[in-house]
Amino acid sequence: MILASFLRSLGQMGDPRFRRVLFLGIGLAAALLVGFYAGFLWLLNAMVGDTTTVLLLGEVRWLNDLLSWGSIGLMLILSVFLMVPVASAITSMFLDDVAQAVEDRHYPGLPIATRVPFGDAMRDTINFLGVLIGANLLALLLYVFLAPAALFIFWGLNGFLLGREYFTLAAMRRVGRDGAKALRRKHIGTIWLAGVLMAMPLSLPLVNLVIPILGAATFTHLFHALRAEGSSG
Repeated sequence: MILASFLRSLGQMGDPRFRRVLFLGIGLAAALLVGFYAGFLWLLNAMVGDTTTVLLLGEVRWLNDLLSWGSIGLMLILSVFLMVPVASAITSMFLDDVAQAVEDRHYPGLPIATRVPFGDAMRDTINFLGVLIGANLLALLLYVFLAPAALFIFWGLNGFLLGREYFTLAAMRRVGRDGAKALRRKHIGTIWLAGVLMAMPLSLPLVNLVIPILGAATFTHLFHALRAEGSSG
């Protein structure tokens, strides 16, 4: 079910509307990563001065480094950790558009979906980002004491949180907030596994740029599959 949902999403890459949203998502992800990286270098500059020497990085001049080709490597490394909150931010902005493109192609005849009001979407995004960041900060202790398993803990934790958010947002369009929660509780194992399979490629630089939009499409398919399974059962 999960693999089929992903392959159907991947097969829609040629759809002009889907591709437009995909490129917008990639552009936003890249912009957010550059913004995070600029903030990191600015903070480093504020703490230690305009020029300093940092282990492994050498001499750092934050503005020059931001504009240099040498900064790309560090930004790609940081993207492994930053793409989880970036993916969360992107889905609140583009999931409705992605879901509509998916439904127009694969589920024609459905009634018009209920769009989540912008204010509610922003509130949910901010609340979820707080949970996401807080949970990962607490998990740092586990990463230290269980270092060999750190990557699996990272995937498991963020897979659970991302799967929960993506599925809820996809389901809310069709069954409302309460219906989405009920469906999520019923299929939590499948949703968690799908979230883990999404979190894993988020750890790969460059590949992680396309995952938030593909994830939005995949969870839209997954919602319809689980809903249909429940109806037939």
